[in-house]
Parts: sequence; structure tokens; C-alpha cells
Amino acid sequence: MATKDSRAAGLAALASLVADETRAACLLALLDGRAWTAGELARHAGVAPSTLSEHLGRLVAGGLLAQERQGRHRYVRLADTRTAQLVEDLAAQVTPAGTARPRTLRESSAGSAMARGRTCYDHLAGRLGIAITDAFTERGLLRQDTGFALTDAGLRWYGAAGIPLDRSARRPLARACLDWTERRPHLAGAAGAALCRHALDAGWCVRIGSERAVRVTAPGERALHELLGIGREALC
Repeated sequence: MATKDSRAAGLAALASLVADETRAACLLALLDGRAWTAGELARHAGVAPSTLSEHLGRLVAGGLLAQERQGRHRYVRLADTRTAQLVEDLAAQVTPAGTARPRTLRESSAGSAMARGRTCYDHLAGRLGIAITDAFTERGLLRQDTGFALTDAGLRWYGAAGIPLDRSARRPLARACLDWTERRPHLAGAAGAALCRHALDAGWCVRIGSERAVRVTAPGERALHELLGIGREALC
């Protein structure tokens, strides 16, 4: 009798967690890198709070979400960067075939904003993320020929720009993440996270709306041009 592979059971259990539209909607919303309340996620998914509570319980028990309570509120977030990478990779595979035409002007505007620039868990994506990745590569700060890797010049660039770079973390310093709107890889990993965090903290980018969309500010345009030679036309 053949011995069962325990990994098969684990993979099937993981797939069952994602294979529900409400739970998938929650995972995609949490790619903005922030913690959401159960009520916020219920409104986002269009289900009753009691229904969502059951779904969140399964996602927490399955290790995809982490939760904490503050007073009356229950906050949830993606468990870790590995979970975010899994959700990103799955979303990139299904988006081209499942993309629907926007039904309203609001949906169209939101979609345009997301395509222009957004956070992808803890790094920048959309045309903004691609423009930064291209600039890094063209200036010899990033290598893509043997996988994504920061060069010595890239490490020096972070220091000169005053962007703290955590090199002690277990996560890779640089990682390629397939952009689901541009269909090309953008910079993720510790380097991508550090740049995104700095861009938001320094006011180079601001979040817009309730989705993951971000907008480059005037100071951000100047900084990106001075530090990476990125023109305004690449950010539109």
C-alpha cells in the first residue's frame, strides 16, 4: 500500500483556504500591508460580520492571517511576507484571464490609480514600481540577468539616500515579484520594502482611497528624478 505524502494533505488544506471568494477578497485586501478590522473586511467583501468572522477564523487557524485585539476591535493582517508572496503570485496568475471591464466611472478611476502606483504588501508596484525597478537596473544598482540581486553600487545607493536597509532579516535582500498589471517583475524583498517605507514616511508617496493605490507627490517626483533619473512621464 502506497504511503501518503503528508505534504499533499497540507497543500490540499492550503488550497481549500484560498478557494473561497470571500476569503480570497480578504487576502487581496490585506496585501496593502496594513491591519484591518473585521468590520472593514466585512464591508469590503460584501458579507455580514457574522459570516466574515467564520472565514477569518479559518484563515487564522490555517496560519494565513495573524490577529490581535484592541478594545472592542479585532484586527487581522497577513501572517508574514511568505504569505504575502503566495497571495501575490497566485493573483498574478489569475488576473489576466479574470479581469473584467469596470462597470462604473468610479471603478475605472480606481483601476487606473492602482495600475499607476500601488503597494504590493510592503513594496511598490504598478507603473511606479516598474519605473523604479527599471531605473535601478539601468544604473547598475540591480541585476536581473541571474535573478534579482542588489549590486555593491545598489547597497551604496541606499546608504547615500539615507534609506535604512535591514540585511539581517531572513527574507531575501531583493526578490522579483510579478506585477499583475504590467506583467513584468518589480522589486520586492527587503530592499523593496525599505524603499516603499521610506517613500511613504518621507512623503514621496501618499495613499489614496481605501484601496492600495498610492500617488507620487511633487517632492516625490523631485526625489525620484534626482536619485534615479525617473521623469514625470514614467509615473503617469
